[in-house]
Amino acid sequence: MNLNEIQDLMKLVSKSGLTELEIEKKDFKIIIKAEKARGLEQPIIVQSAPAPVISTPAVAPAPSSPPVKQAPDVQNSSDPQEDSKLITVKSPMIGTFYRSSGPDKDAFVSVGSIVQKGDKVCIIEAMKLFNEIESEISGKIVRVLIEDASPVEYDQPLFLVEPA
Repeated sequence: MNLNEIQDLMKLVSKSGLTELEIEKKDFKIIIKAEKARGLEQPIIVQSAPAPVISTPAVAPAPSSPPVKQAPDVQNSSDPQEDSKLITVKSPMIGTFYRSSGPDKDAFVSVGSIVQKGDKVCIIEAMKLFNEIESEISGKIVRVLIEDASPVEYDQPLFLVEPA
């Protein structure tokens, strides 16, 4: 990201009335906050250093290491021929993925759920706004590809659906 792009973002924040804008990529993170002082908005930029790249030697894990736990509904592996008939529901935005409307609520959908076009399948929080994501197709949820409360990128696969 160059200086002109950062300046454009600062102008966007000050003109739109936003109080904060956060952008995170693989190699950088930028946060632009607008403070109101004497009726004027003054953008403040906080930029972190590029994320360090950590390389580890290819060594087999020690037998005493604990196994990685995974969410019960999330499935990862399957037959490639079976995947060809499945349709992927993708994230329409960047944000945080939630499977339910609250921590004490049931998930909108889980593996085996039948969904109709327009049914809510999850919520994506972006800039403190909770956006309900609806299914674009009717069918059966075969896989949930993201764990609850995980960050998602635009166009990232969320669910695999077997069309009805």
